[in-house]
Amino acid sequence: MQASKYFTNQLSKFHGYPSLVAERDGCGVGFIADLNKNSSNQIVLNALKALNCMEHRGGCSADGMSGDGAGITLEIPWQLIRKDGFNLPTTNNIGNYGIAMIFIAQDDLELIQKIFSWVLEEYNLTLIGWRYVDVDSSVLGKQAKLNEPLVLQAIIKSDNLYHDNLDKHLYIVRKKIEKLVSQTNLKSNKQFYICSFSSRILVYKGMVRSEILSKYYQDLSNSLYISSFAMYHRRFSTNTMPKWSLAQPMRFMAHNGEINTLLGNLNWSKSKESLLKDSQWSDYYDDLSPITNFENSDSANLDAVLELFIHSGKKPQEALMILIPEAYKNQPALLQYPEIIDFYEYYSHLQESWDGPALVVFTDGKFVGATLDRNGLRPARYTVTKDNLIILSSETGVYDYKSSSIASQGRIGPGQMLCVDIIKGLILDNWSIKSKISQKFPYREWLNKYQVVLNSQKYLENINFNNAEIARLHTAFGYTNEDVELVIEHMASSAKEPTFCMGDDTPLAILSNKPHLLYDYFKQRFAQVTNPAIDPLRESLVMSLTTYLGSKNNAFNPTPLMAQSIQLNSPILNEKELLNLFDSKMSIDKISTWIDKNEKNQSISEKILSICLQCYEKIKIGVKILVLSDRMHPISINKIFISPLLIVGTVHHYLIKKQIRHKVSLIIETGQCWTTHHFALLIGYGASAICPYLAFLTVRQWWNNPKTQKLMSIGKLPILDIYKSQDNYRKAIEKGLLKILSKMGISLLSSYHGAQIFEILGLGQDVVDLAFCGTTSRLSGMTLYELYNDSIKSYDLAFIKELPKKLPNFGYVQYRPSAEYHVNNPEMSKTLHKAVRNKDLSLYSKYKKLLNERPATNLRDLLEFNSTNKVIDIAHVESVENILERFCTGGMSLGALSRETHETLAIAMNRIGGKSNSGEGGEDPIRFNPIVDLDESESSENFAHLKGLKMNDVASSAIKQIASGRFGVTPEYLVNAKQLEIKVAQGAKPGEGGQLPGKKVSPYIAELRNCKPGVTLISPPPHHDIYSIEDLAQLIFDLHQINPKAQVSVKLVASIGIGTIAAGVAKGNADIIQISGHDGGTGASPLSSIKHAGVPWELGLTEVHNTLVGNQLRNRVILRVDGGLRTGKDIVLAALMGAEEFGFGTIAMIATGCVMARICHTNNCPVGVATQRQDLRNRFPGIPSDLVNFFIFVAEEVRQILANLGYKSLDEIIGKTSLLNFTAPTLAKTQYLNLNVLLDSSQKDFILKSYKGVHSNGEVLDDILLNKNSIINAINSQSDVIQNISIINTDRCVGARISGLITKMYGKDKFGGNLQLNFNGSAGQSFGAFISKGIHLNLQGEANDYVGKGMNGGEIIICPLQASLIDDKSQVILGNTCLYGATGGYLFANGQAGERFAVRNSLGHAVIEGVGDHACEYMTGGLIVVLGAAGRNIGAGMTGGLAYFLDEDNSVLSKLNNEIIKAQKIITQEGEDQLKNLIELYEIKTKSIKAKFILDNWLHFVDKFWQIVPPSEQETAITNVKYSSFKSLVK
Repeated sequence: MQASKYFTNQLSKFHGYPSLVAERDGCGVGFIADLNKNSSNQIVLNALKALNCMEHRGGCSADGMSGDGAGITLEIPWQLIRKDGFNLPTTNNIGNYGIAMIFIAQDDLELIQKIFSWVLEEYNLTLIGWRYVDVDSSVLGKQAKLNEPLVLQAIIKSDNLYHDNLDKHLYIVRKKIEKLVSQTNLKSNKQFYICSFSSRILVYKGMVRSEILSKYYQDLSNSLYISSFAMYHRRFSTNTMPKWSLAQPMRFMAHNGEINTLLGNLNWSKSKESLLKDSQWSDYYDDLSPITNFENSDSANLDAVLELFIHSGKKPQEALMILIPEAYKNQPALLQYPEIIDFYEYYSHLQESWDGPALVVFTDGKFVGATLDRNGLRPARYTVTKDNLIILSSETGVYDYKSSSIASQGRIGPGQMLCVDIIKGLILDNWSIKSKISQKFPYREWLNKYQVVLNSQKYLENINFNNAEIARLHTAFGYTNEDVELVIEHMASSAKEPTFCMGDDTPLAILSNKPHLLYDYFKQRFAQVTNPAIDPLRESLVMSLTTYLGSKNNAFNPTPLMAQSIQLNSPILNEKELLNLFDSKMSIDKISTWIDKNEKNQSISEKILSICLQCYEKIKIGVKILVLSDRMHPISINKIFISPLLIVGTVHHYLIKKQIRHKVSLIIETGQCWTTHHFALLIGYGASAICPYLAFLTVRQWWNNPKTQKLMSIGKLPILDIYKSQDNYRKAIEKGLLKILSKMGISLLSSYHGAQIFEILGLGQDVVDLAFCGTTSRLSGMTLYELYNDSIKSYDLAFIKELPKKLPNFGYVQYRPSAEYHVNNPEMSKTLHKAVRNKDLSLYSKYKKLLNERPATNLRDLLEFNSTNKVIDIAHVESVENILERFCTGGMSLGALSRETHETLAIAMNRIGGKSNSGEGGEDPIRFNPIVDLDESESSENFAHLKGLKMNDVASSAIKQIASGRFGVTPEYLVNAKQLEIKVAQGAKPGEGGQLPGKKVSPYIAELRNCKPGVTLISPPPHHDIYSIEDLAQLIFDLHQINPKAQVSVKLVASIGIGTIAAGVAKGNADIIQISGHDGGTGASPLSSIKHAGVPWELGLTEVHNTLVGNQLRNRVILRVDGGLRTGKDIVLAALMGAEEFGFGTIAMIATGCVMARICHTNNCPVGVATQRQDLRNRFPGIPSDLVNFFIFVAEEVRQILANLGYKSLDEIIGKTSLLNFTAPTLAKTQYLNLNVLLDSSQKDFILKSYKGVHSNGEVLDDILLNKNSIINAINSQSDVIQNISIINTDRCVGARISGLITKMYGKDKFGGNLQLNFNGSAGQSFGAFISKGIHLNLQGEANDYVGKGMNGGEIIICPLQASLIDDKSQVILGNTCLYGATGGYLFANGQAGERFAVRNSLGHAVIEGVGDHACEYMTGGLIVVLGAAGRNIGAGMTGGLAYFLDEDNSVLSKLNNEIIKAQKIITQEGEDQLKNLIELYEIKTKSIKAKFILDNWLHFVDKFWQIVPPSEQETAITNVKYSSFKSLVK
């Protein structure tokens, strides 16, 4: 289908597929069905109302009217259509009739109708007539109206086909029509789209807001429209061009989520299309192909595959079990259903998962249901009423049922499914659906017969090479001294990736004059905003490195022989394991990747394609495993190996084009693969497994080195044998691979396989088209010929007469004189120190010259200013003060930095009117007020550790950061901010979490972070309240609630597609968007992340600016940039690319004394900048004026450049790329680098109207409450008040604004009154977020996600509606991620919660009657009691606090994550008293039947509780007999 061509053309300059770079969705979805099998107009009305209740989960275009999309799928309204004069049978059961719902361009109506007629006649179908759908265009927004199609319906009849057979026939007809239309040159190529073509269902959708859908489509307002079910969807899109066809539902499903593995899924689908030739579809192959389309969205492509499965005879439930399988390994609940495990095992090698966060609601007209991804990363709540309605939705409270009518309420958990049989009126639960489907065939029997598991083999112990031969191999394959000593040897000794700090300050590979491997031109992509990263350590239960060898067959018709496969538990094979594969029953062959250097008759591309042809011929004779090998002994100067990445990518894409890729598995046996990045690339471009023989040999050589043995003997290295050292290396790579998968939100290596989740920086289109088709390469760069010559130069060094004793050290990681250039070199640092300490302009000029005349390091170094304006007098240029206001420091936490550094940065920025950033970790409230206690020596008693203070200095950070760990995020912290920054990702390690080592958690740091001293603090990779764009919009809403005067900024990291994400962030009401480059500094990060994740900010900033301008959103936000900014020239260049504000990180630290020792992560900083050791902190040399002097120098330089360009202010040049020139430099590697992507702005005429304000949430329930005299009087007088209020799901973040007002007036815990607010109904998201002491929220009803998020005091009580008679203990009463980051208060909920209850709780107390997966994750304090069922992974990353779990079915121990915590029975009286007292309080507050029963039978129940204890709590009276005061009473 060609519906997306217009949009694709808009993005052609990116050389990447729109579905991967330009379309991101977040949404609200759901369905409603009548179990009485009655069709009624009420179902339609209820569904439309539910859709309206999720309006806040959608997005709006810049015109404020055009929605990102809303739609509804219903039964076909035959009665309504008859009324329009169509001659149809009077019975509703007219299964031989169908309707197509069509979008077309008005001008092409006649031709489209002719095409329909031709195809319908060819397929023996009768066209009954055309129905023009009645619409009201006046309700559309401006942007939606520009793209509005003509909407009409084609009504058809078959004489001999009914329902399923007719629907299959209509599928073929639709595909044929689409193909014919795509071959025309009509405008219809842009607008033609068939929403549905079915005998059962009809889809109404458009680029409208929820409330507009029924006003636009008059059918939906007609009382004759009746249906027994409805599926609905509200879209929050970040894509750049509004398109009606992208609205949902799609034809069979509505999708709230994102497919992270899309390119891999599409490539495999393309290859497997040839299987249709040997199936029931053989006669229609030409019409059906292609099934998927690289130009379409992830949702449209998933729907297309689902559609094929359904029309091939699968029920939608079975199809989705295959396409989106649950995490079935290590799942205790599945022990009762082994057949389900067998089902998943059987299909796991036939069908790669469509992996990513997803709530998929589906219907084929016979079933309607929903399934959730393996991680449960989207909410899905359902209610069944006593009058037999079922309502499932992204939020609860979307249907207005009476409390007395509720029969049951629940949620879909991770990987689970719920379905309604519409024909029979039955609800089918998760286990019954899956068990029935799994028993259709004897999958276990087939697996036992045909599937083989490759067992681990012992590592080699012999070296078989002398040191000179190994050195030659190392040189030939491109190893450096750093690769061996810093990377491979570190992994072999520690089983971990090496860690480094302070970012990457070396040239990009394409700009470097030093040799680089092909791998270095690739940057890893990562998840941000539209989907979350995963924690591979704490949530490993959803991840897997299992991969399969063998051919992938047609999954539509399972047979025993299709189970034939070899299961690998790791993609890394040692030499013996590879040999074992040759002994397997599966056909395997090896192909050499060496070519003759001296063969002049063939070009390099022809030589590579000859290897591809060899592979093709092997597959034709039945080979199912191909080993591409560069192993040769001895190596020859007359030959050269093809880069393993280049050859695997080329073979992979060659076989895809031949449509036989699915028939073979590729294994790489190579000497050129040793880092996690290398392995990830090989797998990402098609390798199923890798044998890194030279890396293993290197480990054995290291182990045999006498120096290594000596270090082991004296305890400097752990004692390892030669086998363990190689196993350590493999484990380090495996952990690193999991991290790379997880940062993109991918769980399964089998899904990552071939997914190509990278961006290329510096390779030409010929290389991309040959080996990396579909990967974005925006800069062009090295041709295949240049790459080949470059590799020959490096390879030939292995054959010089006398090899050096040591491998070359190019200084890629650590600075070395005469090696690779580092921006942060000693000369630069020393010059800057002298310049700022002496306020010496000549030294600053020297510093500036060092940077401006450096070797090309960043893309901006290749740009020059080019202005036709006359130079103006600098006196006419805006003042230094104006420019200084635009400067910020980076988010560096107190904890990573010393107190001295953190406060010095803040004071300096406040002096110049700029903004410092608190980073993650809170802030001491003493800093919120001016310093006024200076004595004669200018010392302060409160800040005695600081030097160079002035009266009325302020040490408060203007920007307060909200990061994933939520450390120190209290109401007091939030209301004392001028800006609130949501850190979605970090430049040096995007998509990853972090941790503050225990040795840096001093008592002072622990106090600020509400945790225990000396205990390592974990920051999760994702914010657990940001799994989607609508979740980010909710957090922005929350922050605007508690501090309506603070601007909210969102920090993103540059990557392809960031422009579309930024558009969503702007729609989500952010005030500032910050773009960070890949080269940002950090306290600690895996070396592979520092070097290989993210892209330069120049690319990200340009893309964001242009996208926002194109969407008419640019004037709604401020754009800030950071990443390696050091001079005024950097500032002006960034402004020309669209930035208005500028962040400084590393250079600000250097200006205050940092000497770039690069040991931040060790707590041993020699100058006290990045340490908590008092002896080292005493050495801190910095004073605020040093940093002030630096920024004044920079601002003056900016003024001089502006004067030279002929402009008076930065405002005048923002986004004016016409002032930039790119003159292709003479680079060592290529002459084909192209920076047009930075200069070709399609928005040259845009004039920025600088945004200065704070976006409002509009009037909210808190405002209404604060307008009540009784409440405002109680706040002012600190008295008590009781208020009763109704609440609905669109009332979000209730209580936060009241809390913010109280905290601003009285400070922390100083309010003496009590506000008792009693609510009735369904509370929206973030109910009770950030509430403080004195606020008591009592809810009769139910709540959605994020209840009690960041609560600091007060209490939240949630009980079912009093009239409800349902069983409380099974009722889901609140959503996911409740009590996230709580720093105090009580939460009592008489019912169950969803996933991640009490994640990162630090001081909150809660009692609840059931929780989902990941309860108490990352907890650092507080007390949690669970009186009911619990999900998996309890206590993962829990380092503080206590939890009690009631274990009535002896299942809790199997659900614990035992990495840190231990579970024990209650063994002290203090522990028993703590538990009982809290349950008693809970029973009084909620009148819980379950709690009363437990208390009444205490002696019976007390032994059924498990006490969950982290190490920091093991030496207390509550957990340890040794410390109990009641030793004689110990149980």
